[in-house]
Amino acid sequence: MKQITGGITAAKGFQAAGIEAGIKYQNRKDMAIIYSEKPCVAAGTFTSNVVKAAPVKWDRKLVEESPYVQAVIVNTGIANAGTGAEGMKLCEETAKEASRVLGIPENAVLVGSTGVIGAQLPIDRIKAGISRLAEAKNDSLEAGTDASRAIMTTDTVNKELAVQVEIGGVTVTLGAMSKGSGMIHPNMCTMLGYVATDAVIEKEVLQKLLREDVVDTYNMISVDGDTSTNDTLLVLANGMAGNPTIQEGTADYEAFRAALHYVNETQAKRLAGDGEGATALVECHVYHADTKENARILAKSVICSSLTKAAVYGHDANWGRILCALGYSGAQFDPEHMELYYAAGDRKILIYKDGGDAGYSEEEASDILSQKEVQILADMKMGEAEATAWGCDLTYDYVKINADYRS
Repeated sequence: MKQITGGITAAKGFQAAGIEAGIKYQNRKDMAIIYSEKPCVAAGTFTSNVVKAAPVKWDRKLVEESPYVQAVIVNTGIANAGTGAEGMKLCEETAKEASRVLGIPENAVLVGSTGVIGAQLPIDRIKAGISRLAEAKNDSLEAGTDASRAIMTTDTVNKELAVQVEIGGVTVTLGAMSKGSGMIHPNMCTMLGYVATDAVIEKEVLQKLLREDVVDTYNMISVDGDTSTNDTLLVLANGMAGNPTIQEGTADYEAFRAALHYVNETQAKRLAGDGEGATALVECHVYHADTKENARILAKSVICSSLTKAAVYGHDANWGRILCALGYSGAQFDPEHMELYYAAGDRKILIYKDGGDAGYSEEEASDILSQKEVQILADMKMGEAEATAWGCDLTYDYVKINADYRS
């Protein structure tokens, strides 16, 4: 497997575009399209929030029931959540317009929305935007980048990625784009995430791979503990690479699984590191835990701790906050028989052992915590299980951004 330049248009047969439609923002792109020249099998995971946005309901039904999909229409600025029956009608109208313009079935059009909850979409602008997207779409790298920028809300950078892997002697490509900066605490996947691949793979196999992979990628990130109403992760596969069909239990299956995992983990970490107001990506790696599930629980508890996040922002080596977060996680362990470390780059220092302070240098610890990527390592000394979670520090800017998000 190798990483290549590109994003959502990197795989054969995929086109994209991003345009300014005036949905909410001015002077910025706010609508995107992903289009495949050939029909795609689709897999998806969606928010666990009981309050589900209309696009989530629409997409979940299509992923489960539609024989194939061929396009995704995404808007930012307005989430189409908390919009009742009218919100579902707007999804239908969006799909009908895309069907008319693109010449594909209505049930082959997925939709995505992100932004303010409770407002209705301006369907006239959506329809006008679809026509412009259809005209602008192409398979260039620039078109993929435009699409990745068009789905941003409070993100500070666009997030796109592409990799290639050999499957049965054939080069298969996976391209991705995603967005997310606040309301990030997925319990299934990400905020809005899309992966396009030219692999030949059956729908059921693709869904199994995705469902299993999000557990250790997107489900292991958190910015603020809020699970969005709109969380959607979709994988589209059009089969244009012409590889032998990927079968479960084969070397090709494992190669594709590793490539998908790399894409999902990389994009998930980018979301965590670009949390609203964040100055640092915070990684917690728990190892020598008794079970995999407990390792996940412990790691996620640390990166979700507001006090730990604030301590990283202040470069304050207060290991008590980490120990506290581990302690209330729900996983059982012996605090007298474990160790905690801070790390960044090639530096690593022991900060806690044998139930107390390890006698570390406060100056060195503070310097480690001032880096752009900070690691918290927890050696539970119980078994062989391990897990990693990712988050970010908590800053004044997070409050400022969310205090006037609707303005």
